[in-house]
Amino acid sequence: MELSEREKNILRCVVQNFVLTANPVGSRVISKKFELGLSPATIRNVMSDLESMGLIYHPHTSAGRVPTDKGYRFYVDLLMDTPHLTAHERKSIDKGIALDSEPDDEILKTASNILGRISSQLAMVSYPSINKSVLEKIQLVKLPHNVLMVILSLKSGIIRTISLEFSIELESRKLEQAQSIINERIAGLTLLEIKKTFVERFEDLKNEKSGVVRLFLNSVEKIFSEEKETDKVHISGMGNIFKSPEFKSAENIQGIIELMEDKEIILHILDRAKEMSDDEIMVSIGAENVYDKLNDYSLITASYKSGDAGGVLGMIGPRRMNYSRMIAIVGYMSKMLTEVLSKKLQD
Repeated sequence: MELSEREKNILRCVVQNFVLTANPVGSRVISKKFELGLSPATIRNVMSDLESMGLIYHPHTSAGRVPTDKGYRFYVDLLMDTPHLTAHERKSIDKGIALDSEPDDEILKTASNILGRISSQLAMVSYPSINKSVLEKIQLVKLPHNVLMVILSLKSGIIRTISLEFSIELESRKLEQAQSIINERIAGLTLLEIKKTFVERFEDLKNEKSGVVRLFLNSVEKIFSEEKETDKVHISGMGNIFKSPEFKSAENIQGIIELMEDKEIILHILDRAKEMSDDEIMVSIGAENVYDKLNDYSLITASYKSGDAGGVLGMIGPRRMNYSRMIAIVGYMSKMLTEVLSKKLQD
């Protein structure tokens, strides 16, 4: 869609003033507040054209206009200022997550709290995905009551344990041999690669007498798949988001509470963002979101790294938000979280 400079300027004014005040924007407000050198009548005509293009609309209760999802998208892609943070905001993030001695879980929780506080939006930080993590080694430990504990050590520093039940006798010597063979064939591969090729790699041993490899063959999905626990995401900022005028109505408050309680949706939203490149920031506005529950909100997400594992952080807020500032916050938090977690792995 092509807009004239005059149309771009007036759309920018509508978005910026509506974000600032939460009130529909009229031609007289633009004429007085912004030095465009245009009369209110001319501005009204341009706003009418923008409305016919679907970029702004006219609420029934007001003479002013507000941006549509399409208008916000045009603004974010082509009109908004370059995202940047103040030195104070950067320092606040740096100081907050400089927790090298803390467990990763505490660092992620702190990052979520800082993100929610600085943005005044609903903040989310997911645990790192291990699908693309490289397996360093597997250890097999025989426990009482016919339980075999499988310990996966990943190069990202993550340790994962899985318990398997078995019905045959597992000799310690055979267990050590099986551990050696398994490590020889799959160490150095990502968990995703292992899951896809395990059967093929151990085809010649599917009938081996110890039964350990056969036990693995029957449990590939359980051992090497991503955990789908709903507590693998930190959410914060509920108190902040309720300060927005959008949440004066009980209906809107109920909607955001239901969204927060549905962690499956939150995890799925973040999962979709895991394939982003390291420096990419994804902005989804209103109806662009795949879930109807998110049609009144905007979502800004970015990925972060912990070694070769990756997670996602982001924020959910009303469509009426300062996109430039929110994008800057998410982008900087992504960068700093990656730096802190990478440094922790090297120490």
